[in-house]
This record gives sequence, structure tokens and C-alpha cells, in this order.
Amino acid sequence: MSELPSVMASASTTLVLAAARQWLKPLVHVLIRCAVPWKDFAKLAKTAYVEVATQQFGKRGRQTNVSRTAILTGLARREVRKQRARIDATPGAWTGYVTKASLLLSAWHQDPEFLDAEGKPALLAMEGSGPTFASLLGRVGAGDVRPSTLLKELRAAGAVRETQNGRLEALQRTYIPQTLDGQLIRLWGTVIADVATTYDHNLTRNADRPPRFERAALNDRISASALPEFREFLNREGQRFLERVDAWLTEHEADTREQDSAQVPIRLGAGVYHIQD
Repeated sequence: MSELPSVMASASTTLVLAAARQWLKPLVHVLIRCAVPWKDFAKLAKTAYVEVATQQFGKRGRQTNVSRTAILTGLARREVRKQRARIDATPGAWTGYVTKASLLLSAWHQDPEFLDAEGKPALLAMEGSGPTFASLLGRVGAGDVRPSTLLKELRAAGAVRETQNGRLEALQRTYIPQTLDGQLIRLWGTVIADVATTYDHNLTRNADRPPRFERAALNDRISASALPEFREFLNREGQRFLERVDAWLTEHEADTREQDSAQVPIRLGAGVYHIQD
């Protein structure tokens, strides 16, 4: 972008900061739970300001120069150079993230080789000949992970169990870690980034770029006693919708062996989440 989005001109700084405070509160709650002090977050915010201003506000496809970055961020040019050096010296931020466990469960529910005669996930041996848990790992590109390690995670999350005859049974189609561990934190970062990126696109897009789908169904006069029924309804209907999305995405996976530019893979999907105050 060469200039600040015109949509921002109609929103006052006070309004923007009030909205930012609203979404910052759940973010800060997690940071405090993970013993991250405000000074560390402030340093991170300064670096992010420079990174975004540098990469997304340049002209004619080039990076923003130091002087313009300083103007956009309110930082001194010396500080901009310092932050740029820090960015260059540190690993890049995580990109869109899909866990290997999620990929495995999705394939287990869709790949004909791993389905039974009724079209349901087959019971699998850990290793051996034919369709196995280990070969399923290889099918989804996770052959570098030890089968026992991933199985331990899936069992802890209640997604897979071992039957009496030693076979593995898929109990869920999605994988959600049950504790505040590294994978759950990474998923948290990915989901928040995805929602924010969708809103950023819709707020700043040019008229010739289509908006990204974003909708919510809300009502602020619901009896609290209806909460258990709503959870059950959302778990059932939301899961059905996401399984249809998952099947559609699988049908449209790019063949990375082709050189056709239309086959270049992109990350694509949709999310459903429970809203409650």
C-alpha cells in the first residue's frame, strides 16, 4: 500500500484505540497467564510496528524507507534501524499453522484407503503392512514424527483410543489440545491472526478486491439456562459444517507436481467459534 487506507480517515484515533483495547484484553489475559510482563509485550509491539510499516506501506512494491517508516510509526529513525536489525536477526514469525494431528484426523476420515466398508475411519494397527497409523502419518506428510509421540497427543486430547485388541480407533475428526501447552498457544496465535487478517482485508481493500466472508449470529437476550443446549447445538452443527468445508478443501488440493501457476498452493479455509459474554 502506498498510502494509508482511506477507510481509516473516517475513524477517529479514540475509536480505533477503544476497539483495540477491546480485543487486547483477552490477549493480555493469556500473556499474564504465561508470565509475560508488559515490557516484553511493549518491545514486541514496537518491533511489529516497524515490521508492518516496512513491509506493507512501501511504494511500487518496494519496502518502506527508514524516514517514511519513522513517520508512520512515530519512532525515531535510529530506533527504526535498531528494530529492523532485530527483525533481520530473529527467526520469522509463524505462518499459518495446521497441526499434523489435525491433518492426520482429516485424512483418516476421508482417505478411502483408511476407511472401512461403511465409509467410517477404519481401526488401524500402529505399524505393519497395509493401512496403519504409521502409514497414515506418511500420507499426510508427517513421516518425520514418531507415531508413538503423535498417538500420545491424540489420546490425551480424547481424539483416538486403543481398543481391547490393540487397534487404534478415531473418536474425533478435529484435534484440540487440552492444556495450555506450546501447540495450543501456537493455535491461539494462528486463529487470532486469521480473524484479524480477514478484518484487515475487509477494512483496507480496494473496490476491485472482493471482501472475505465474515458473519456472526448474535443475540444479547438469551437465557443463561440455554447455554448447555447451545453448546450441544454448536458442537453438532458447527462440526457438520466444518466437515463439509474440509471435504471441499481436500477435493481442491493442488497437485504440487504440476508446474502450472494455477496449481500454486495457498492456505485456505474457514473457522467457527463460540461467542459468549
